[in-house]
Amino acid sequence: MTENTVTTPAAPRRRENTRQKLLDAAAQVFAEVGLDAASVEAICERAGFTRGAFYSNFDSKDELFLELAGRVARARVEVVKSRVAALEQEGGFDAASINAFAIIDQVLDVTADDRLGVLLMSEIRIHSLRNPQLATAYLRQEEEMQRSVAQIVRDIGQANGLRFRVTADEAARLMLTVWEGASVHAAMAGLDYEAMCRHTSAELARVAELIIEPPAA
Repeated sequence: MTENTVTTPAAPRRRENTRQKLLDAAAQVFAEVGLDAASVEAICERAGFTRGAFYSNFDSKDELFLELAGRVARARVEVVKSRVAALEQEGGFDAASINAFAIIDQVLDVTADDRLGVLLMSEIRIHSLRNPQLATAYLRQEEEMQRSVAQIVRDIGQANGLRFRVTADEAARLMLTVWEGASVHAAMAGLDYEAMCRHTSAELARVAELIIEPPAA
């Protein structure tokens, strides 16, 4: 009698690895040439798979794009939430904080994109304008990001005794709008990652100067 052997679900893992490699490759190709110009062949070549592997995982290029957009959106929100939780644990919201808005800068800097990341997010935004399903997912992600940043504004305001000229929600919306715009501008200017971060930080500092009430004389 042979001994019973324990088998592991290797096939599902291989399938998920294949899907992830195709998604990673597609992110690069979409960012480089756009959704319309990106071909299934180019994605497969970048991932190191055949067309058969592609169509065994996705029905079409559009389906892959929708899943990629969803993953990018969820990842951005989760990174912000994780960074906020880490700052709370480290005492980042304590009253001893020297520069309150540097905390927001830290949170957004964690999700700062390199040039390919900015291009990919721009591609997602463009197609969200034409695709209601994608638009719904994008707006949901944007709202979650805004809620996370608004909570940070409230926390650091209370911890540091700061007063703002606008509500926390309005401050978050301004910060995120400027951050996105500055990232796109930096990518267009051909700045490298570190220069992009410095540029976005400088723009966020200008917003902070506008929305924080100066201390009473």
